[in-house]
Amino acid sequence: MLLYDETYDMLITNPQPNIEELPEYYKSEAYISHTDSRRSFFEKAYQLVKNRAIKKKVRRINKLHPQKGKLLDIGAGTGDFLAKAKAKGWEVNGTEPNAKALAIAEEKGIFLNPGIQNPEPQSHDVITMWHVLEHIPDTEKQLSRLKSLLKPEGTLIIAVPNYKSFDAHYYGAHWAAYDVPRHLWHFSKTSITKLCSDNDLEVIRILPMYFDAFYVSLLSEKYKTGRMNIWKAFRTGFLSNYKAFFNTGEYSSLIYIIKHRNNDSKAV
Repeated sequence: MLLYDETYDMLITNPQPNIEELPEYYKSEAYISHTDSRRSFFEKAYQLVKNRAIKKKVRRINKLHPQKGKLLDIGAGTGDFLAKAKAKGWEVNGTEPNAKALAIAEEKGIFLNPGIQNPEPQSHDVITMWHVLEHIPDTEKQLSRLKSLLKPEGTLIIAVPNYKSFDAHYYGAHWAAYDVPRHLWHFSKTSITKLCSDNDLEVIRILPMYFDAFYVSLLSEKYKTGRMNIWKAFRTGFLSNYKAFFNTGEYSSLIYIIKHRNNDSKAV
């Protein structure tokens, strides 16, 4: 069941699992973010697109901070994003609570911690959360902590699903990005903006994640009908991006570029 929070214009998973129970929901082989599996056509396609998306993410942070610096990735999964950033000259560290993903990342030379390990305040140039905030039980506490770790000219990047997208409306309860109970919160532009504002942070730019409309539609078709229905999913994903591009701006997932409030720096 999803409850609507009018103040933040967001949906809340209800009931929510206890914090102690949460790790159990990530122990499935089907949770592809914690594996490098390439057994099926779908997994191979996912890993291929993931690698292309990672390159784009690294180009984005390089453009925002051409001098490089310290990068912290929250919920780093199997470490591919940090590995690519490290190869491009970033000093990287990250967190990942899943033991299996931690071990895979270590094989790539990326040593993650289960949680934030008390770094110096205002010590990071860039902090990223790629589809992670929706999993965090206490979003206010998390944002406050990340703000304290961000340099005055630093950048916080948050990517989350957007429940106001066309594909979310089309699939309704079958929309894969609801991913209950792993996803505790379901954000809109308003909710992210308000959550940031509550912590003296400011959203300075919002960017689309085009591929998510296709990936989420593919999973949603399977949840709805029991089959992938590739062409129908492609059509829905295309329509979602089309409507967002030409009318609503409500893409399936959105990237928020965030700075300290009253920071005069501009996003690139």
